[in-house]
Amino acid sequence: MNLKKIETDSFSISELADELDISTRTIRFYEEKGLISPRRTKGNHRIYNRRDRARLRLILRGKRLGYSLDEIAEMIGMADFDMDEVQQLNKSLQYGKLKLREINSRMEELQILKQELLSVQEKILKRLEDLKTLPQKSKTR
Repeated sequence: MNLKKIETDSFSISELADELDISTRTIRFYEEKGLISPRRTKGNHRIYNRRDRARLRLILRGKRLGYSLDEIAEMIGMADFDMDEVQQLNKSLQYGKLKLREINSRMEELQILKQELLSVQEKILKRLEDLKTLPQKSKTR
């Protein structure tokens, strides 16, 4: 998509919303939460730069992966402004490991649920077969 530039490397809220396929309200919400900080024009219009756009992409990826906004804020260094890149990357690894443990746990639970459902289906099919033979038995009596 070809973005209309307000000025070099700057984007309006509607341009970013269109590019990222999200609502302008979503972008304003992330701003309210302190995850992005666009500049303002004299007319108080938001002006987003490449960094804001990159942060929005990281936020959306984090949400897609199931992270909370607080976790995302820590991983992109917004929760602690004194965090250096190494600390930020270590924090991201820590959250990633936790998320993988959650996913593995859910997968195990789903496998158990799947086996239970297969067992129930097997019992139902057996009962249906038994019921099909019942009328024939009563006719022979």
